[in-house]
Amino acid sequence: MIAYLDIPSGLSGDMFLGCLVDAGWPVERLRAVIAGMKLPAEEWSIETRDVKKVGIRATLVDVRAREGHAHRHLKHIREIIAAGDVPEPVKEKAIAVFTRLANAEAKVHGTTPEKIHFHEVGAVDAIIDIVGACAGISEMGIEKIYASPVPTGSGWGNMAHGQMPLPAPATLELLAAANAPTIPGPGPGEWVTPTGAAILAEFATFEQPAMTLLRVGIGAGQRDAAWPNVARMWLGQAKSSGSMVQLETNIDDMNPQLYAGVSEKLFAAGARDVWLTPVQMKKGRPGVVLSVLAPASEEAKLVQLILRETTTFGVRAHRVDHRHEARREIRQMQTEFGAIRAKVKFVGEEPVGVMPEYEDCRRVAQERGLPLRQVHETAMGRALEKLRELRAGEVAKDTKDAKESQ
Repeated sequence: MIAYLDIPSGLSGDMFLGCLVDAGWPVERLRAVIAGMKLPAEEWSIETRDVKKVGIRATLVDVRAREGHAHRHLKHIREIIAAGDVPEPVKEKAIAVFTRLANAEAKVHGTTPEKIHFHEVGAVDAIIDIVGACAGISEMGIEKIYASPVPTGSGWGNMAHGQMPLPAPATLELLAAANAPTIPGPGPGEWVTPTGAAILAEFATFEQPAMTLLRVGIGAGQRDAAWPNVARMWLGQAKSSGSMVQLETNIDDMNPQLYAGVSEKLFAAGARDVWLTPVQMKKGRPGVVLSVLAPASEEAKLVQLILRETTTFGVRAHRVDHRHEARREIRQMQTEFGAIRAKVKFVGEEPVGVMPEYEDCRRVAQERGLPLRQVHETAMGRALEKLRELRAGEVAKDTKDAKESQ
């Protein structure tokens, strides 16, 4: 699943959470994730309600923190997140978002990221916004996020260091580091917060994708304005805007330890799949064929990456006219070992297969000192139960629809 963020009135952390909840992520899951962060229960609360912004219904997520503005260093934020009972990929992304914030603040104040005192963005509400956003993206099965140009406000804002020009200096640095396209804001004031900018910088590609639209989540901003102060998250499946390309190259003189890093960079650059095939090359030497499947529009970029990151001198390209894909969704399961995600495969609207996420099983096995096979088998059993539940839900829905049509 992919998401497109339509942000005509900007973005904040709670607006992003509002989009996720409005799109179907249960607020109970958000609260459970934050409870797992081991923050004192009396210091925070999360409430949601339906609101109307100039006639448009939206979900407002109201994050309330009772500690005031804490002054934390990046290492303190890392320690809080690392101690949380949330999946490792969520921790890694949340720390990456805060690291972006630290880098931006350091550039603004002429110091190093480790010396930065987080003010507003070090408070409990910012931790909730960022960890919640990362968890929601993961649990909703959103594999890639796109975004519209970012509207910047104007005027002055009261911040920890006194009055600052808007957009806030850290916000501007975050957007610059992400090469984000900007447009004038809908009016004076702050429309993109540092937290919102950091989420965009970490996750978003600033373009509108071709997609099959499945549903829309609308998150409300706290302020009322003469226009709808909302962000809209379009959720759907990526739709190929052209043909695919398969890139290949034979390699027999590269350290095998380097292939994992090359694969990671290829995936990050837009590859749909990357694989290695062992072959025997000239003079009887063992080698591999590095293969990459990607949209044809990404060919030039990926070829340059392969030439830079490997020892090869040439890359072959084969056109792939079409690729048929099944829809997939990520569902959270509760097992005897804790929460584990599963990938559900759909053909049309029918759930036809399910598989536990390997990284979740591996993490649980390491944390509990259990054989990976044992954790995977347990998760697989629960995943099959989840599949039966989904199928039963589809049957019940079909029966209801049939009765209503009679």
